[in-house]
Amino acid sequence: MLSRILTGTNVLEKSLDAALLRNEAISQNIANVDTPGYKRKTVAFEEYLNNARGSIKGIRTRPEHIPVGARDVMDVDIKVSEDKSAVSMRLDENNVDIEDEMAQMAKNTIKYYLITQRISGDFNKIKSVIKEGR
Repeated sequence: MLSRILTGTNVLEKSLDAALLRNEAISQNIANVDTPGYKRKTVAFEEYLNNARGSIKGIRTRPEHIPVGARDVMDVDIKVSEDKSAVSMRLDENNVDIEDEMAQMAKNTIKYYLITQRISGDFNKIKSVIKEGR
């Protein structure tokens, strides 16, 4: 029964991992803003999460079976990659835009804060049920 209550926290937990990794990538981008040839790093998670959510999920009875349909949230990968598609306006081929990175950092900080508040609220509800259900 507790697993049914905590199902949403798996997504939130994975989202926190992605936000933390994104924060590290943005910090590296900011630190290397003047490094010649540095390519900014990006973190992809939400796209993979949306692809993993499906309405039908096959049940694997053996490890040899091929997974069918939706994937488990904990199996969704968080990928860090270099953004080589961004056009560099500088002669040293560095494609980091400090203003964009600072905006991304602020956005990610707000997202991280909201996720932690949501998880805290979920656990406070469980705590309240335990206290009141003596």
